[in-house]
Amino acid sequence: MNYLDNDFLLTTDTAKTLYHDHAEHMPVVDYHCHLHPEEIYEDTNFPDIVSAWLTDGNNYGDHYKWRLERANGVPEQLITGDADPWSKFLAYAQTMEKAIGSPVFLWTHLELRRYFGIDETLNSHTAREIYDECNRQLQEPEFSRRALLRRMHVDTICTTDDPVDDLHFHELFANEDDSFQMLPAMRPDKALNPDAEGFSSWIEQLEGVSGITIHKFSDLMDAMENRVEFFHAHGSRLSDHAADLLTFAKATPNELDHILSKARLHDELDSTEISQYRTALLLGLMRCYAQRGWTMQLHIQALRNVNTTLFDEHGADTGGDALNDLPIAQPLAQLLDAAQTTGDLPRMLVYSLNPNDYMSIATVIGSFQGGMRQRMSLGNAWWFNDTRRGIRTQLEVQAETSLLGNAVGMTTDSRSFLSFTRHEFFRRILCELLGEWAQRGEIPADEDALGTLVENVSYNNAKALFEH
Repeated sequence: MNYLDNDFLLTTDTAKTLYHDHAEHMPVVDYHCHLHPEEIYEDTNFPDIVSAWLTDGNNYGDHYKWRLERANGVPEQLITGDADPWSKFLAYAQTMEKAIGSPVFLWTHLELRRYFGIDETLNSHTAREIYDECNRQLQEPEFSRRALLRRMHVDTICTTDDPVDDLHFHELFANEDDSFQMLPAMRPDKALNPDAEGFSSWIEQLEGVSGITIHKFSDLMDAMENRVEFFHAHGSRLSDHAADLLTFAKATPNELDHILSKARLHDELDSTEISQYRTALLLGLMRCYAQRGWTMQLHIQALRNVNTTLFDEHGADTGGDALNDLPIAQPLAQLLDAAQTTGDLPRMLVYSLNPNDYMSIATVIGSFQGGMRQRMSLGNAWWFNDTRRGIRTQLEVQAETSLLGNAVGMTTDSRSFLSFTRHEFFRRILCELLGEWAQRGEIPADEDALGTLVENVSYNNAKALFEH
């Protein structure tokens, strides 16, 4: 077997059959990514491979790659700075020479093959030729932003959108392009962080778009429900929450009103008040989601912006994050139980950046199944876990604690239009794992049954999230 050949990762005959006959040609549902709706709508071509692959020069790019470059001693000017594109590309190529075994090395070369038909290994010797060829192709009409998505057979893509967004570009796109769906997924992080700078001004924005004056916590919930309904009318069926610190604390209506008032006046909140506010808001949103048949995504255990110098110079999402190791089983169970008790538990995907949490999460959410098919799912291998080992581990825990056949596949969680080969990577690993189990006699080598499972996990289950 050669590097990234037609059967890479497919180590058994069963795996090869499952991938080539069942997974390979299934469309893609990417229900969590960070692409800009405006870019998808405007559908322009990238000026060069650096803008498409590494950074647009405004600290918006692939921080996976940036972390490796910094580890290789690349000056920041050649990463997020104002150096010329060729110099940035060469610095990345030189970094790849030392990145054997990294998923970024594999993604880099898989993207070169699938998007540009380039089989050469990227290094300092091949960099110029690859750079010129990618740039040449990127000017062709079939390399516009939408065309890049169509090239990967994208059927549905969910952007990540603030509740106060007007969804203007979603509206325009829906009226002009029916080749795939671009749907919003609501991300209420700014509502969930009353201690964050800018919270009060964000509440004013929420008042403006909802038409609801917010004095009390109940007013805030009315405004948030107004936005959920607005998103629902625009096709949204998922929300996403970066609940990095998951806690649970009850509060009375008067206490919540007091906390909201303090936050709007920029008074300091203590940890108990923040926990009380977040708990109440999450439970209120869960009720909104459950009533409309939405799926709630909960991303936990990200330890963000640990390098304050990097954050001060470049901002968030630029490569200064890590995984956290806080206790989560008890607060997660309390949150789900409170929603279940009032009949307000929505369908949920619960992700952790710390793979040590998988069994805790899986057993907690397994206690709250019922009422629909796979109400609770362990979220796919996320961020630092988006590797062969990480994906296999997540699939194994899903299979051991619930129903693998109900899993909802993969997301890119990406800021790059060239990242959609990660769906192929996931599908190959799924087929590899099933093939190994069949070869060892752990599962029946039944192509019809396994092929149906692969098709469902690759596409059908994720697509079904929108069919209500």
